[in-house]
Amino acid sequence: MTVHGWAQIAVFFAVVTAVTPVIGGYMARVFAGERLLLTPVLGPVERLLYRLLRTDPIASRIGRAMRAR
Repeated sequence: MTVHGWAQIAVFFAVVTAVTPVIGGYMARVFAGERLLLTPVLGPVERLLYRLLRTDPIASRIGRAMRAR
């Protein structure tokens, strides 16, 4: 393997290591149901999709929580 290949692997792992805490914090806020930066933009779109698909968002969350136990 060349030096360029090893450098690519090192950069990849450095980027993954640097991004992991940020993505982990975001995922924690999503699963906790907290308001996020894109909530005002994507919230209406999500509610529209729920209406179009005739889905109850609360019931689907409760069902997932019950199955996880």
